[in-house]
This record gives sequence, C-alpha cells and structure tokens, in this order.
Amino acid sequence: MASGVTVADEVIALFNEMKVWRSTDQAGKKKAVLFCLSSDNKKIIIEEGKEILVGDIGKTVDDPYLDFVNLLPKNDCRYALYDANYATTESKKQELVFVSWAPEGASLKNKMIYASSQDAFRRKCPGLKHIWQVNSMEDMKDRSCLAAKLGGTVITLEGKPC
Repeated sequence: MASGVTVADEVIALFNEMKVWRSTDQAGKKKAVLFCLSSDNKKIIIEEGKEILVGDIGKTVDDPYLDFVNLLPKNDCRYALYDANYATTESKKQELVFVSWAPEGASLKNKMIYASSQDAFRRKCPGLKHIWQVNSMEDMKDRSCLAAKLGGTVITLEGKPC
C-alpha cells in the first residue's frame, strides 16, 4: 500500500550524484547519507548533518562502515544509501546499497509509514541493485550481514575482513 509520501528533488539529485563515479572531487563525494521523513510526514528528505564524505575517511573517519552504523538512530526509522567498497575472491567492487532501517524500538506508526513509503524512494531512484531491510543494531554492526546481501564470496568490506 502506498503512503502518498513523495521524494524531494534533492534526494533524487543526491542519489544520481552517488551512483555516478566521478574521478574529480572525490573528497566531497558522499560515502553514506541518511534520509528521513519531513516533519509533516509527506516527503522523504535528506537528513541534515547525517552523512559521511569520502574525504573524511582516514581523517575523522577510521572505519566508514561502523561510522555509518553509528549515524543511525536507535529508536527511529530511516532510509540510507551506503557506497560499499568490498572485495570478493574474484575482484574488488564498489556498489550502492539502499538500507531501510526500522529498529525494534521505533514506534509502530513510524515503521508502518516508512515501510509503505519505501517504494516511492525506489521508484524515483531506479537501478538500486542491493536493498537491505534491517531491524536490529546487531545485524547492522555485523559486516557479514551486509556481505551476504552483496552476494558472492565477500572477503573484505571497507578493507576489513567479514
């Protein structure tokens, strides 16, 4: 069932920016970003200040994956895009992952509106290969859970063993 929630133009522009690999300005490229519902629950927007830039890795960010996990609220739902760098037994890869975060502590109302609005995001941002629905912090912190979603035999995620 659709919720009637729309997707802000800024979200679509950011998605397109993240999915296109640009060799220029890598420092300003987004590694991860969170999205939330507007205060009136009518629009999916970029959550202010909830992002990780590629240029921050190695400076203020030691482990981009764990820093991404720590951006997520403990008791509220969110959507996120995470630009995963990983290695399989065959090759190195970089792919965008859409995360639908609905923790156990979130209210039933929030879980329902986020679940019913997810399709709006996915329709406006086509080409997402990896969709990950996560409901517990334990699953988020465990790299092997994301590795399983990426498929193949993932041996490292962000340079760390899975």
